[in-house]
Amino acid sequence: MRLVFAGTPETALPSLRTLIDSPRHEVAAVVTRPDAQSGRGRKVHPSPVAELAEEAGIEVLRPAKAGDPEFLERLRELEPDCCPVVAYGALLPQSALDVPRHGWINLHFSILPAWRGAAPVQHAVLHGDEITGATTFRIVKELDAGPVYGVVTEEIRAGDTSGALLERLSVSGAGLLAATLDGVEDGTLEARPQPHDGVTLAPKISVTDARVDWAKPALHADRLIRGCTPNPGAWSEFRGQRVKLGPVRLAEAAERLAPGEILVAGKNTVLVGTATGPVELGEVQPQGKRLMSAGEWARGTRPESGERFE
Repeated sequence: MRLVFAGTPETALPSLRTLIDSPRHEVAAVVTRPDAQSGRGRKVHPSPVAELAEEAGIEVLRPAKAGDPEFLERLRELEPDCCPVVAYGALLPQSALDVPRHGWINLHFSILPAWRGAAPVQHAVLHGDEITGATTFRIVKELDAGPVYGVVTEEIRAGDTSGALLERLSVSGAGLLAATLDGVEDGTLEARPQPHDGVTLAPKISVTDARVDWAKPALHADRLIRGCTPNPGAWSEFRGQRVKLGPVRLAEAAERLAPGEILVAGKNTVLVGTATGPVELGEVQPQGKRLMSAGEWARGTRPESGERFE
């Protein structure tokens, strides 16, 4: 099939590479978000999808909105049979959805109808799910509610961050997307409506949402921090300054610490109290400084007895 691929971040790269290499499909163009500022110098950079497409000699479309008349005109000129989508990051109006004869087929990183929305992997980790996966479905106007073509599943491991889990899903999902397009092309695959039961929503997690509440159980802190790693990054405050927190370990310690209370229990061991037992800090990043081990951070800041994360 003749394809126009829509995607933006690194998560979309395995799918785009798979489709570029497919002998059955032609990627005529890609659609991605406009170039944006990133990095310490806040320089303007193309998206990862744009960079890969340009390396492969594929036309790149960067509409400010997918409903822009110039973009829609070019999309019609390209005459795509189908538009696969992986983490594009913008709404698609009906005027765009109507262009390809096989519609727009999205690879979404959950087992729908669970976790519809912008942050399905983060919410799966936050809520302690044991199994997640990826789903291909035809995009309709309602959020992530279109009929489903196929599903792959993935176990959520005890130490998984959302970043590690998403990396695995982006690879297995790429195979699912390619198989879905093959089935659509040869007519052997039919989309089936999603069930009405089991719908959950996964809205974007803000920086405010990522603040650790030490008054909650240790398991909550563990899941929140893993779910927010690497983005938006879990954090707490110490002496009025923000400290980013990497994944923690549930500690088997006899000490009973107040919520947020810090105990330096050895050269490389730093414990923090919660509503239940303490957790052991992993890596931390003080405001304006580099990432470091909890032990190194403690040696530099020297927390006093009874001091707490706020």
